[in-house]
Amino acid sequence: MPRPPSKRAKPAGPSKDEDRSSSESDAEDGEELQTVQADFAFFDPKPSDFHGVRLLLKTYLDSKPWDLTGFVDLILAQTTVGTVVKLADEEEEEEGQGTGGEKTSAGGNDDDDLFGLISVLNLGRYAEHRCIKDLKEYLLAVCSDKDTKRQLKSLLEEKASSVGLLVCRRFVNFPYELVPKLYDALFDEVSWATEDEPTQELQDSFRFKHYLLLVRMLERKTPAKHKAKNSKDDDDEPIIYPKLEDEIFNELSSWSFTFPIRSEQSPQQEMKNYKEMGLVMAVKAEAIPKFRKKLEALVSEQ
Repeated sequence: MPRPPSKRAKPAGPSKDEDRSSSESDAEDGEELQTVQADFAFFDPKPSDFHGVRLLLKTYLDSKPWDLTGFVDLILAQTTVGTVVKLADEEEEEEGQGTGGEKTSAGGNDDDDLFGLISVLNLGRYAEHRCIKDLKEYLLAVCSDKDTKRQLKSLLEEKASSVGLLVCRRFVNFPYELVPKLYDALFDEVSWATEDEPTQELQDSFRFKHYLLLVRMLERKTPAKHKAKNSKDDDDEPIIYPKLEDEIFNELSSWSFTFPIRSEQSPQQEMKNYKEMGLVMAVKAEAIPKFRKKLEALVSEQ
């Protein structure tokens, strides 16, 4: 199987970020929002990304005290499968020209410019690490349905060696058109790792049969008893997925469950009728090709 293209040779591409500091009234008066052109690039994780990755994962287990540092270390140590997204540096892009298919972990700005990350960790391979033990304990604690907990426990224990914990976190200003490329990079690297890792044990550790995801969603609060009959709130979606791909994952999941979480930030006015929930999903690896097609189609419609 051919090695995937270098992340350096495959820049994420330009994206226009709108400066939304202008008031709505300014926009109504015909003033254009300021547009900033930004180039993003995909990089291998490296130790200097620690603080940026830690910031992205700060609320991964809500407010539970756990070994977050150890979790970040595992993600950064796995450089063959995993990607961080940063603003591209012009000088480094020039230096990276002509690298061909060679994968590189060099380059990139400091972690203050880190906008997103994606990785997948084998739950069996890292089972003895404190952070993974903390994660398993947390997931079992927040699962209230008896039958679902049985299936979850099976993936966390006897089937763990073929289960990948898929972690994708990014800031709200991450360009949505780059999301399919981010997942393509991950799943291409997983396929590559099953043949190109230096030992049979490592190759087998990427032969996932299931992916487990822990994400967040917004759920519509129970309507008030005396809500006006023609209230605009009636048109609100019952569920909102902050990360558009999570709706596809949920559609394709073998099972899923939600649980309440503590939101540290006050909801925006337009989100006041929603409560933040945790969502755990189990997705069979055989469903990933369908996921990739659906995600590409969804982003093309935006």
